[in-house]
Parts: sequence; C-alpha cells; structure tokens
Amino acid sequence: MTMHHPTVANRRRLLTRALGAWLAALTGALPTVGWAARIVGIRVWPARDYTRVTIEADQALQATPQYVADPPRLAVDIRGADLLPQLQALVQRITPDDPYVARVRVGLFDPDTVRLVLDLKAPVAPQVFQLEPVAAYQHRLVLDLHPQQPIDPLEALIARHSAASAPPAPSSAPAAAPAASAHDPLGEWLARHHAQADAPAPVASGRTGAAAPAARAPQPAARSVPATQRLIIVALDPGHGGEDPGAIGPNGTREKDVVLAIARLLRDELDGTEVRGNPVRVFMTRDDDYFVPLHTRVAKARQVQADLLVSLHADAFFSPRPRGASVYALSERGASSAAARWMANKENAADRVGGLPVQVGDAHVQRALLDMSMTAQINDSLKLGDTLLGLLRSVGPLHKPRVEQAGFAVLRAPDIPSVLVETAFISNPDEEQRLRDPAFQRRLARALAQGIRRYFERNPPLARSRRT
Repeated sequence: MTMHHPTVANRRRLLTRALGAWLAALTGALPTVGWAARIVGIRVWPARDYTRVTIEADQALQATPQYVADPPRLAVDIRGADLLPQLQALVQRITPDDPYVARVRVGLFDPDTVRLVLDLKAPVAPQVFQLEPVAAYQHRLVLDLHPQQPIDPLEALIARHSAASAPPAPSSAPAAAPAASAHDPLGEWLARHHAQADAPAPVASGRTGAAAPAARAPQPAARSVPATQRLIIVALDPGHGGEDPGAIGPNGTREKDVVLAIARLLRDELDGTEVRGNPVRVFMTRDDDYFVPLHTRVAKARQVQADLLVSLHADAFFSPRPRGASVYALSERGASSAAARWMANKENAADRVGGLPVQVGDAHVQRALLDMSMTAQINDSLKLGDTLLGLLRSVGPLHKPRVEQAGFAVLRAPDIPSVLVETAFISNPDEEQRLRDPAFQRRLARALAQGIRRYFERNPPLARSRRT
C-alpha cells in the first residue's frame, strides 16, 4: 500500500485554516471595545425667550430625558459613568439670573449612567435633541427650556413703552380686554394712548363749577401739536447669536457681538423719536446673546406689525482683501450676482450652526407667501436699501454701489420691507478693528438711523391693518 504524504502547499493550507478558526474563536470570546465619549464643551445660554444648555462631545451621547411637572424639573440620563467629572462642570455654569433654571444636580444614577437634574423656576416646555457635527462643532446634545406660554413679542413691545406711564385699568376692563387683545393689541394700545392724550386734565374737585374752565385751558395748546395717529415700528435683527457666532475675524472678533452692539446703539438713536409727528418704536428680534431661528425672526417682526426690518451683519470672505458695506434685498427670481447668491447661502446656513431640533419652517409665513405678491415688498425694500447705502457712504467705503438681491430667508416677510446690511468685512483686519471701535459703531448707528427716518419721510407708512 502506497502512502501519500501531504505536500508543503497542503500543509500550509491546513495550518492557515486552523489558525483562522482559533482566531475567530478567540475574537468571539472577547468583548467588543469601543471608544468612550469625551465632553469637549458645556455652554449655557440664558435668555428671556428661553434657556439653552449645550453639551458638546466627540461622539453622539446616548441620552434619555424625563420631565417632571411638580416640582418642575428636567432629568436627563446619559450613558457613560466616566462622564461624571466632566458633566459636573455644568453646575457652575448656572447663574442666579437665569430665567428658567434654579440649579443643576449631577450624579450617578446607576454604575453606567450619569443623571443630570435641572431644577426649574417654573414649568417649561422642554426640547431635548441631538445635532450632527457642523462648522466648528462636533456632536451636540441640546436642552432647550421654553416657557409653556411663549412670550408674545407685541405684548413685550407694548409693555416696554407703556408700563411706566399707563394708568391702572378700570375694574370693568378685564371682561373686555382679552377679546380686544386677541385681535389687535397694538391698535388697542394706540386707542388708549390717544384717549389719554385727548382726555381733559383731571380736576382736583369735581364739585365746583369754577375749576372746570381752568382744567380745560391747556387744551388749545395740545391741539396745536400734530396729532399722533400712526405708530412707526422698526424691527432690528442682530444676526446670529448664542451657539452661532457668525463670522469670526482674524483677531477673534465675533460677528454676533458687534452687530448686537450696533443694533443697541441704533435702537437708542431711533426709539422715541418722531417722523412727521409719528412716534418711532424699535423692536429687536434678539436683545441678548442667544440663538433665534431665521423663521422666528421673521415671525417676530410680523407679530409686532413692523413697518420695516433691518437685519444687521458683518461680512466675511476667504481672503482678507474685501472691504466695505453692502445692502441686500430679497429676490424672487434668483440672485443679482454670484456673490449675492453665495452670501445668501452663507447667511441661510445660520440655523444649522445655531441648532434646530428639526428642519422647521414658519407655516404662517409660508402661507402668506403663497397668498401675497412679494413685488411691493421688494420694491419698497430696494427704496430703503438705496437710502441706507447713500448714508453708509459717509461712514466708510461701499463694497457694492447698489442694492444686491438674493433669497435671504430672514427677508421673506411678505408685508414688511426688509433689508440685510453687511456693515463691513470682519475678515479684513482693518475693518475688524473698526467694527470693535465704539466710535465707529456709533457712526454706523447714526447713519442707519438717518437713513431709516429719511425713508419714512419719503414713504409715509400707510394706515395699519391687522395682519392674519
């Protein structure tokens, strides 16, 4: 009987199979090793509109939220016991003036879970969501704490200007006030304002006939002043805010900070002034450092029945060479230039950086866009833009000599003339320094205020009608 010995190739093949089977068995017996998440940033953005807590990590966190109404608190369980020391830093980030968060507690819920508990000052409508990496940010876990009853921008505007001087409402007023306020609170406030202005001065003693003529004596002087029958409301929109810093200059200047400073100065220049006897009131879509979605900015301007909207920004480009101010209006038929299209795309990306729970839109504005032609709005916006460019020329160079047009989301209110002003190039070192200069900011604010007043002098506001 002849014996057949395995060849060298056969022996190698057998050894390879045996080694593969051994490695497979060994691998299956070992636990799978994964990288633990690492916290890279914890930020808190308290504001009257809402408070946002952001926890940024190098990978998505596994989080489970639970809201308890009484006493109000939000608990969030996060997988990974090793995150405890990093998450404890959140305790020190809560300030006493936070409108919604009283304190934060952090501890181990079980051997593999860290529990955050946000003790709240009042019941809230919480939103807890994850954001994918974008721009300079990695994975973000976001806790938004909104009031259960959203703040009405119009009521806030009225309260700001009338709380100090308005007399107490008569006892019979509460029965009728809610219905009127639900329809047109601005009109109701104006009616009260006019009624107070027209009412005779109070008489010390209503029982004497001699006192009455003395009380009525000042009336002719009051009548000689032009009657104030139309309130002009200007909406100022400081771009970016909160999680969204906007463009950042070569020396670290953040767009969101300089445009907020300019907006406050512009508000001071305009608020309380008059144009042809009509008082001007200013509303700001944000008056602090927090994120406001683009569609919310438009909705706020429409809620206060603004007569125009000016969105303030600071331009940026890849090269430090570009300089000067620009003004943009909306376009329904595409951008007026490639640069305008690029700028609109950049500004419209703000929601992705600032952070929305979902890709939401303002259905109210979208319905209005379907029902109303934008032609009149765009024409008025171009008039406003031309006027502002003429005044900005006195402050510094212009990047574009005429109003550019593109599809900016923040300019899409169908019934409000709206422009976006790029005050200067923050990416240019010289202009970044100017944007940081309070004196330059004041000159910008004065030029813009003069342009807005001049626009209303040439284009008096029409009678106010209730927007639906």
